[in-house]
Amino acid sequence: MRMSLGPFLGATVGLGLLSACVETAGPTGLAASEAATETELGASTEEQPFEVWAVDQSNTNGLTYGGTLYIYDGDGLTGAHGVNPVAAEVIDIGGETAALCLAQTGANPVRPHMLFFNAAHTHAVLSFVASGHVVIFDAATRAPIACLRSSPGADGARQAHAAVPAPDDSYILVANQNGKLLERIATDYAAGTFAWDHAATLNLATCIAPSGDPCQFPHIRSDNAPICPIIDAAGAHGFITLRGGGLFVVDPAATPIRIVGEYDEATVHGNGCGGVEARGSMFIDSGGGTAANLDQFDVYRFPLGGYAPTNPANTPPPEVVFTDGSPDRDAHGTLLTKHARTLWVLDRIQGVAEVFDVTTNARLGAVDLKGPYSSDPAPDLMAMSPSGNRIFVTLRGPTPLSGDPHASVGSTPGVGVIHVTQAGKSGKLKAITPITNQDGAGVERADPHAIQVRRR
Repeated sequence: MRMSLGPFLGATVGLGLLSACVETAGPTGLAASEAATETELGASTEEQPFEVWAVDQSNTNGLTYGGTLYIYDGDGLTGAHGVNPVAAEVIDIGGETAALCLAQTGANPVRPHMLFFNAAHTHAVLSFVASGHVVIFDAATRAPIACLRSSPGADGARQAHAAVPAPDDSYILVANQNGKLLERIATDYAAGTFAWDHAATLNLATCIAPSGDPCQFPHIRSDNAPICPIIDAAGAHGFITLRGGGLFVVDPAATPIRIVGEYDEATVHGNGCGGVEARGSMFIDSGGGTAANLDQFDVYRFPLGGYAPTNPANTPPPEVVFTDGSPDRDAHGTLLTKHARTLWVLDRIQGVAEVFDVTTNARLGAVDLKGPYSSDPAPDLMAMSPSGNRIFVTLRGPTPLSGDPHASVGSTPGVGVIHVTQAGKSGKLKAITPITNQDGAGVERADPHAIQVRRR
């Protein structure tokens, strides 16, 4: 069972430190470790200016759509002994953005869920999981400049769960979750033109895999709702996680999008929502948090090459880095630390980040985010400062709008600031900058989810 909800203990944190790992030394060794950590943090500096974008997916107060975008100046979140909790900008998505979507698609955008920047960090791409919208923002001016809506699937459903820009900025790959479509938007950021490439669409509910098996079929891939499209740095392959388990590797630039690798649900478990490329591999997780699969924590390591439609299914085989299907586990957001040394994978239920060595696959331990600042943080997604010495994490609220409440309920909605230590092997939650959205009855509706760091 989850921990009971605890009180929120403030936004600006002083010298009180939360130990992020089990110390085997006595009090003297612990004090020396803490002193070394403070010296390390005090000496570290950011290499370039940056800002942190975080999105509260709860509706604009009084409306049934919208949300809120918070943009924090990086300097305010990176003090050695605390943070400035004041957001540099607070943007009501229920205002100008909703008006643009209504004008361009005839519908309001609902539940802003995932956020990414294009390669040049000139534009932001925000997907709306409930309504199927994808909005492109001019990152410097914060202005929404285009709003598109995904296509309805066979049963009329559509959701833009994640919309990921290509490494060369030529397209956006869209996981239309309940529509069970993988869609593509052609992009020209310089010209400001964005359009659906309907000829590229891959219908994951009705297609036939290269093996001849149906793409969706009981005990092979029982529920092909695409969750996260993860594109490698070369743009050669897209790794498409599926709600019911299994995975497709696709050529994301082909027309139509072409399957070049297929994996069944016995090989890759469902609900994957994180992936990072490191050391010639793609690390991908699978998790719980849905009614059909409440508890799961897996990390897989896929090669970046060797895919072909002529391969047998489940080829090339992924390495299983870690697996735990015991109760109250839920792998979610992933992050690669500086110099590609370690991989962090969040567990929303346990309130920890599991840490793995990307060279050896060894599990190095868990960074515990529970403590004096939050008894139930429900960490969801992460982003890292340019220098690599801070990780920013969205913490879910008491009324989550996505994911099963079993996994997603948290007591301190906001942005957590983690100081990274031991060259990425450990860290400390040093502060929480709160996000709040109380309704007329005083119920806290804030539900932070998306987060990214933008280089300026």
